[in-house]
Amino acid sequence: MRDIVERLEEKRAAARVGGGERRIATQHAKGKLTARERLEVLLDPGSFEEWDMFVEHRCADFGMAEQKVPGDGVVTGHGTISGRLVFVFSQDFTVFGGALSEAHAEKICKIMDQALRVGAPVIGLNDSGGARIQEGVASLAGYAEVFQRNVLASGVVPQISMIMGPCAGGAVYSPAMTDFIFMVKDSSYMFVTGPDVVKTVTHEAVTQEELGGAVTHTTRSGVADRAFENDVEALLELRRFVDFLPASNREKPPARPTADPVDRDEPSLDTLIPDSPNKPYDMRELIEKVVDEGDFFELQPSWAGNIIVGFGRIGGSTVGIVANQPMVLAGCLDIDSSRKAARFVRFCDCFDIPIVTFVDVPGFLPGTAQEFGGIIKHGAKLLFAYAEATVPKVTVITRKAYGGAYDVMSSKHLRGDVNYAWPTAEIAVMGPKGAVEIIFRGDIGDPRKIELRTEEYRAKFANPFVAAHRGFIDDVIQPHGTRRRIARALAMLRNKRLENPWKKHDNIPL
Repeated sequence: MRDIVERLEEKRAAARVGGGERRIATQHAKGKLTARERLEVLLDPGSFEEWDMFVEHRCADFGMAEQKVPGDGVVTGHGTISGRLVFVFSQDFTVFGGALSEAHAEKICKIMDQALRVGAPVIGLNDSGGARIQEGVASLAGYAEVFQRNVLASGVVPQISMIMGPCAGGAVYSPAMTDFIFMVKDSSYMFVTGPDVVKTVTHEAVTQEELGGAVTHTTRSGVADRAFENDVEALLELRRFVDFLPASNREKPPARPTADPVDRDEPSLDTLIPDSPNKPYDMRELIEKVVDEGDFFELQPSWAGNIIVGFGRIGGSTVGIVANQPMVLAGCLDIDSSRKAARFVRFCDCFDIPIVTFVDVPGFLPGTAQEFGGIIKHGAKLLFAYAEATVPKVTVITRKAYGGAYDVMSSKHLRGDVNYAWPTAEIAVMGPKGAVEIIFRGDIGDPRKIELRTEEYRAKFANPFVAAHRGFIDDVIQPHGTRRRIARALAMLRNKRLENPWKKHDNIPL
C-alpha cells in the first residue's frame, strides 16, 4: 500500500511541476505567475479541488508519443471565491506553450458542463499559444467543443475570461463569447492574425502589443473590459469583481452587509450640476456618492467614455449602473457607447441584476462617420436592450434628456419602473436654441427675438414638469436624496415579475 501511495504522490508531483523548473523560471522572468500560482491567488486558500490531473494527450505523430506531461497544459477544477463556488481552468504555458489539444479541450469542457449542471460561474485564465499543430483537426474540433459550451452557458452562468498571455487565432473566439474579458498589460494579447501575417497580407508593420495588447483592446477596439498592471493585481480585482455577480440565472445577485445607511443624504449633489447648461461635470462623482461606500467597479472605463457602465451596491445588493458622461462628447450617444451599454444591459437582464440609469444626454452624435458607420442600427441595440429587459429599472434624469436619446435611456415608455428627475432636468425634443431656430426660423436675423424665444422655450419645455404632468416622470426629487429614493424604489421592486411574449429568441439588430 505504501508503494502505491508513494507512486501516487510522485505522479502528483510530476503534474504540479508542469513543464519543469526551467520553464517555470522563464515564466517568472517574464513577470508572469504559473497556472497553479494564479489559482492560489484567485481562489480561497485550500478550496481548490483539481480534476483530471493525470490526463495526457493521445497524439503519436511528430514525436509526440515521447512527450507527455500529466495535465496536458491546463489545470482544471473548482474552488471558492469569498466562499462561493466557481469553476476554473488555468492554461499552463510551461507545457507545450499552453497549446490546446483534444484532451486539453475535453478537460475544459468537463468543468463547463458541470458548472451548467450545478449553476456556478466559469472563469478561464488564458495563456496559450493556440491550437496544438501536431494534432491537426483534432485540436480544431476541441476549440469548437469549447465554443459550443460557451454559447449554451451564455445567460445561464456568468463566464469570465482573464487573458494572461498570448491568445491568437481561433483561441480568441471563446473569450469573445464570454461575458467579460480582462487583460494584463505588457504580457497578454489577443488577435485573429498575428503581426507576421498582417505584414505579409496588408504590408502593415505592427507589433504584438500595438495589434492586440491590453491597452489596444481597452482603448481602441473595446474587446476587453479592463487592463491590469500585473498578474496579482488582475487576480485580486477578479476576486472583487466576482463578488458582484450571481452564481447563475436561477439565483439572486449576492447581498453584502454594509454600514452605509440607505437613507444617507448627500448635500454635495445639490451643487453638482453647473449653472451653465454647456458646462460638463463628472458623472462618476454622482455614482460613487450614491452606491454603498463609494465602491463602484467600472467596466471599459477607457473606451466609449461618453457612457459609464459598471457594478455597485445599494443597500448591500448588486445593481448595474449605466450613466451618460458629460465630460466626454457632452454625453452624446454614439456607435461605441450604444454597443457598450447595450451589452451591459443585456447581461444584467440575463442575471436578474436591477439597472439604475443616470441620464444626461443631449442626443445622438451627429456626423457622416456615425451615419456611415451604422449609428441607426447600433443605437437601436441600446433601445432594444432596455425595452427587452424585465429586471427592475430605476432612472434618474439629472440634466439633459433630448430627443430620441431620452426615449432610449430607460424611459418610462420602455417599461422603466421608477423614473425620477432632478429639478435641473431638461426633457425636450431638442435643446432650446436649436428648437427655436427651427420653429422661428424667420426670426433668425433678429438675435434679440431669438434670445427671447429661447428663454420662452426653456421656461416651457426645458424642465422636468411637462413630463411629470404626463406621468412620464414619477417624481421630481432633490439631488441630495437620490440614494434614499433609489434604495426605496429598488426595495419596492424586489419581487417584480414581468415576462415577455414567448419566443425561441429575439432578433436584436446586430
